[in-house]
Amino acid sequence: MMYPKIGIRPTIDGRWGGVRESLEEQTMGMAKAAAELISSQLKYPDGTPVQCVISETTIGGGAEAAKCAEQFSKENVCATLTVTPCWCYGSETFDMDPHTIKAVWGFNGTERPGAVYLAAVLAAHAQRGLPAFSIYGHDVQDMGDKSIPKDVSEKILKFAKCAVSVGLMKNKAYVNFGSVSMGIAGSFCDPVLFQKYLGMRPEWVDMTEIIRRITLGIYDKEEFEKALAWTKSHCKEGFDCNSGKNLPEIITKSKVVPADKDWEFVVKMTMVVRDIMYGNEKLKEMGWHEESLGRNAIAGGFQGQRMWTDWLPNGDFMEAIMASTFDWNGAKSPIAFATENDTLNGVAMLLGTLVSDKSPCFHDVRTYWSADACERVTGKKPQGAAAQGFIHLINSGATALDCTGASKNENGEGCMKSWWDMTESDINACTDATDWCRANYEYFRGGGFSSHFKTQAEMPITMLRVNIVEGVGPVIQIAEGQTVVLEDDVHNTLDVRTDRTWPTTWFVPRLTGEGGFKDVYSVMANWGANHGVTVYGHVGAELITLASMLRIPVSMHNVSHDRIFRPHSWAAFGTEMLEAADYKACSTYGPLYK
Repeated sequence: MMYPKIGIRPTIDGRWGGVRESLEEQTMGMAKAAAELISSQLKYPDGTPVQCVISETTIGGGAEAAKCAEQFSKENVCATLTVTPCWCYGSETFDMDPHTIKAVWGFNGTERPGAVYLAAVLAAHAQRGLPAFSIYGHDVQDMGDKSIPKDVSEKILKFAKCAVSVGLMKNKAYVNFGSVSMGIAGSFCDPVLFQKYLGMRPEWVDMTEIIRRITLGIYDKEEFEKALAWTKSHCKEGFDCNSGKNLPEIITKSKVVPADKDWEFVVKMTMVVRDIMYGNEKLKEMGWHEESLGRNAIAGGFQGQRMWTDWLPNGDFMEAIMASTFDWNGAKSPIAFATENDTLNGVAMLLGTLVSDKSPCFHDVRTYWSADACERVTGKKPQGAAAQGFIHLINSGATALDCTGASKNENGEGCMKSWWDMTESDINACTDATDWCRANYEYFRGGGFSSHFKTQAEMPITMLRVNIVEGVGPVIQIAEGQTVVLEDDVHNTLDVRTDRTWPTTWFVPRLTGEGGFKDVYSVMANWGANHGVTVYGHVGAELITLASMLRIPVSMHNVSHDRIFRPHSWAAFGTEMLEAADYKACSTYGPLYK
């Protein structure tokens, strides 16, 4: 894989004869320190350290800037970080490649005017329509101080993480399995969103391709036996809501896969969809060369309802396992894969997992429970973080198993982990906390299984959603908050009242007392669609930075102003009403890939 890299550009005062020579070591030292910081702290989705490329020479003028650009063009550099401790010649040394994400770190010292260059070059970036992020330490450093201050390192890492996310999406595919599910607007795949904002290729695969591969045996038979054995060992069956029902003939005659063969079918289905997305060399050995190539995917979604689920087992097992950090082969990178092919939620899953390195959890944003309503139904007022009400996040059995919160951190607390930190104990805890209920035949005539669990730990999470608004384009909503654990009897009453066969997460957003975060009800009332995504941790600031790189405005968030990091030129659109300035800046610059 040709990884997207961060290019480090050490710019320097171009005056030879003493000035430049005296600055060479310090300037190149800043570049090396930045590269070491990035590579030691950030990883690609496969777990390898993020790679940096440092310009072969310091850059004192246009000739060296061009040489650096040529070097970077051969290295798949997706973003550049210009670093300097001194004055340099702004428009002669800046990165003028319109296809790279840009940041400039100007050393805050008094001996040399690094901050003056920073201001000058940012003015050039703004004037030329090439937005750049400004990185400038809060406190003055001595010229010989080689350390990177905490506030500077935080901005460098935030910039690099989000820029690499942009690079990872570029030229990849979102694979639509099927088309629109039940008229859900998010299921209408908008090619403009993917092409112009994300640099991705949307592809469509008819769901009959899954049936063809299962029927013709186009999957790894040895892996299937391993996967089926693991599934039967780790996926215990739960409540069967169909038991004892006198179902009408239209339902009973629609189930063509016998119930005792459902597990075999859904395991094959999972393997086939994964192979379609990513390819599998084993298929080439079996004589299926074209099928072995895959679709160069980074995300996807499955329509399911209703053309598939009206007669075949549903996709809940497939969707849950693909989004989890493990399967029968052990720990693995989670896949952004959307239920009901809600492509907009699929994009939110992708953005969320790229910035957090954790599983993206797909939810219906189902119900707001006020404290009074909870007390009326259960006889108890919610306590603690849930005292002001909470939101019921639930899905039709297709949520990543990491969302159980059964993994444990070093303090023994429930959490969600990056896949490279998942242990065998964590995996077993997540599967033990989940049972698999028979799909409700009245909804899913073809059967299948739904993952069923409750999030059993109070964890910091971020909920997000991408929406499309006519006349505006894509917008993003972000709500940082936490999961809450209700008393068992309260949980059971509310859960059974809704659907006892689906996974439940109780969510409380962090309130600000204003706007969309005035109270919990306001968050629910202002949410833009029926679906949302949660990822572990408070990564709202990272999502805002990433959105600004893609030129997607953020319509709703509860991130404090001191954590927001956008390109410097956003300030030219206003510094008081930041939301309006963000909309105007994104509109003015237009999508990243015009």
